[in-house]
Amino acid sequence: MVQAHDGILPNAHFSPLGTPRLGWMWQAAHMSEDAAVAQAPTGQLDKKKSIILGVVGLAFIVLIFWKVIPQIGSYSQAWEALQSMGALSIALIIISVVIYLIFYGFPFMAAAPGLKYWRSEQVNQAAFAISNGVPGGGAVGLAVQYGMLTSFGITATASTAAITAVGLWSSFVTLGFPILGVGALVLAGQNGGGYVLTALIGLSVLVAVIVVFVLVMRSETLAIRVGGLANKIIKPLAGRIKPLQGLDLVAPVTKFRSSMYELLKRRWLAITVAQVAVSVAQFLILYFALRGVEGWDTAGTSILVAFAAFAISQLGMMIPITPGGLGTVDAAMIALMTKFGVATGAATAADLVWRAASFVPQIVIGIIALLLWYRKAGERFASTKDHPDSGSVTKSD
Repeated sequence: MVQAHDGILPNAHFSPLGTPRLGWMWQAAHMSEDAAVAQAPTGQLDKKKSIILGVVGLAFIVLIFWKVIPQIGSYSQAWEALQSMGALSIALIIISVVIYLIFYGFPFMAAAPGLKYWRSEQVNQAAFAISNGVPGGGAVGLAVQYGMLTSFGITATASTAAITAVGLWSSFVTLGFPILGVGALVLAGQNGGGYVLTALIGLSVLVAVIVVFVLVMRSETLAIRVGGLANKIIKPLAGRIKPLQGLDLVAPVTKFRSSMYELLKRRWLAITVAQVAVSVAQFLILYFALRGVEGWDTAGTSILVAFAAFAISQLGMMIPITPGGLGTVDAAMIALMTKFGVATGAATAADLVWRAASFVPQIVIGIIALLLWYRKAGERFASTKDHPDSGSVTKSD
């Protein structure tokens, strides 16, 4: 999802996009065109940090798939369930994967007016491959997105706005889907139990974030008030946290609004539809995998229950330990499906198929997209870095 995205924002991403991305997007979103170019993210990895993150992430992935998942699922039963999967189920999974990959190209097309579909697909897939395939690659994925967008003729300011919008919306979807999942659980007649309270808390947080965001976007006066309120909130902490000392959020908030207002005024609905479509398509992969291992000749798991497990498990993406929620989301998804009545083997098999089908093709396509871009536009873009006054970068196909 995902957005991403995010590593939106979200590894986004607390989305696929990751925290480093959000930090840079906040800074760059209120810069001038020249400043945005000067402060563009670089594609350099912090080797020490990457090694540490890689070791920690790999350790958690191994721990989850080796120790945690066998306690809540069953690999042997999963293999038996997979062997019973028919041609129809395999065909439906392949179709849903293709739809998912197609939809993945729309978010940047929606957020960067004038960007063609294939170029949008390249941007998102390449960033996904780097963010999810390289330890600590979230910041590098951001740099790749920025570099690709500007090489495709999108201005520095518009590129930053597009990355910010896609990242934010990826986070909104990541936070919103678990709430929808609890609603689906209730509609399916399942006992929501503690999930209802969690959903209400999550809904309150999401509504608060959206309200603040809308207020900032609605008018400059409200943006100034929001910035002033934020100053009052952080003032007691300024004496203890050095980066907050002397920080005035009014100017950044108002400039953030001015850089994002026109884009979101015209494109918020398109961005929303694009991001939701990506997540729904990803869910369909899981659903067809689950029904495939259960068998279409039985009643099986209802689509509402399957969606509830999928949606609630997306909270695992907010744990910034493994790329794209690898392992954390899987463990949560298997646990939720078994809790909601899915057989252990079927739940494990469905998750493994979902993970492989939604993860591996994107890594492969992302690498291909990155290589194609580098061959056609990478060197040309790099040559313009020494001439920031030369205007927009020559477009490449």
